[in-house]
Amino acid sequence: MLIVHSIAELRAALADRGRPAFVPTMGNLHDGHLSLVRRARECGGPTVASIFVNRLQFLPHEDFDSYPRTWEADRTRLEAAGCDILFAPREADLYPEPQTFKVQPDPRLADLLEGEFRPGFFTGVCTVVMKLFSAVFGTTGGGTAVFGKKDYQQWMVIRRMVEQFALPIDVVAGDTCRADDGLALSSRNGYLASGERSQAAELPRALRSLADAALSRPVADWPALERAACDALCAHGWQPDYLVVRRRSDLQPAQGGACAGTLVALGAARIGSTRLIDNLEF
Repeated sequence: MLIVHSIAELRAALADRGRPAFVPTMGNLHDGHLSLVRRARECGGPTVASIFVNRLQFLPHEDFDSYPRTWEADRTRLEAAGCDILFAPREADLYPEPQTFKVQPDPRLADLLEGEFRPGFFTGVCTVVMKLFSAVFGTTGGGTAVFGKKDYQQWMVIRRMVEQFALPIDVVAGDTCRADDGLALSSRNGYLASGERSQAAELPRALRSLADAALSRPVADWPALERAACDALCAHGWQPDYLVVRRRSDLQPAQGGACAGTLVALGAARIGSTRLIDNLEF
């Protein structure tokens, strides 16, 4: 596996090698990330993964400085998964001057749910992803980018960004990988204390219960079901930001006539000091 740090090195490494398949990460890799790398390998071109902890998507009170950096383990795991090129830019490589030009996503999609509780988050995500796309695909004529569905809203925002800018990139979704008890794999699971880890699977169970209840009740009852789901988590010591049912197409509240196969339950909640997100299509 070749490791490069600068955009120039990356473009030189990709020259005349066809259309790459790209997996952007912030490191601290788990099996969910590696499943995306394996999905990228199925595309046939060179497989590129990046590791970059993006300051722009962290709010001032969030965990940018303490976000786990596990370089040696990440490098080893990517190589074992068959990654061809690891792009690991330093902050000065990706942002050689203050990033004053930024990508502002559609507020109808980006200012709800995660965007409501983490204002500016998706601007930071879109800006760094656009820059990474330029680095990876700028001289290759396009390719494939693989994102995990665990970050469901992020996947949708990136997909819309690619469509609106007519980028020659196929955005592919990888299914959420879960532990045996149903907890979605996440780099932030490592923050959980032992007692919190045993309770963390309550979040996917709450989403499953909410989805089942929504399918058995009229749409007009769903706001009450969502409040009840939040209350149930609160009773177990959680601090939920939201548990909701939305249309998969645009993450807006469902209207009358909503049916199975078009919906997604999404949740974000804090247990102790750790904030977890999850979703369930149904």
